[in-house]
Amino acid sequence: MATVGRTPTSLQCAACDVELGEDNWTAYFRNNNIKKCKACNNPDRKYNNPQSNPARMWVNGKYVPKTHPLYKAGRYKGFEDAAFSSLENFKDSPQGQVYIITNPAWEGWVKVGMAVDANDRAGNYQTSSPYRDYELAHVVDTADRRATEAETHARLGDLFEQRNEWFKCSVEMAKRIIDGVVEEQYDEAC
Repeated sequence: MATVGRTPTSLQCAACDVELGEDNWTAYFRNNNIKKCKACNNPDRKYNNPQSNPARMWVNGKYVPKTHPLYKAGRYKGFEDAAFSSLENFKDSPQGQVYIITNPAWEGWVKVGMAVDANDRAGNYQTSSPYRDYELAHVVDTADRRATEAETHARLGDLFEQRNEWFKCSVEMAKRIIDGVVEEQYDEAC
C-alpha cells in the first residue's frame, strides 16, 4: 500500500490525498478505517447538507419533515409565512383586520394587532397558552391594516400605559379608538 511520498501509517484520503483529520473525516469512517474524506465521500455534500439543502423546510429555525401536512420547501419565520409566501403581493397587500385580544391572566390589558385574518391569528395565540384562554374581543375590517394599527397604537399610547402592542385600558376604550380611526380613514377616502 505504500506509495511515493506517503508513509504506510499516514492518514490521507485514498481518493484525493488530502490529510485526514477531525474536521474532514467522519467518525464512522475513522472507526471502520475507511480512508476517505467527507468531500470525496459525497461530492454533492453542500446540496445534501441539512442546513443548506434548498429542498428542506425550516420554520423558525427548526427542521420540518416532508411528512408534515404543511410541508413546503424553504425557510420561513412561521407556518403563516410558508402558507402565504406563494400568494403574490401578500406582504404588500394593505387590506386586512385590526383586532383586540384579551387574556384573563393580564386583567385590564388588551392587545391591539393586525392580521389578514384575525381568527387565524387568535388561534396562533391559543397554542402559547395552556388554558387556551385568549379571547378575540373585537375585529374591524380595514382597507389598510398597517396604517390603522399604527394610528390606533399612537392614540392608545398617548392615553395609556403601553408594553409593545399591549395597552392597560378597557376593551370598550380600545374599541372606540379603533372604530374612530377606521371611520376617519373612511371619510378621508370618500
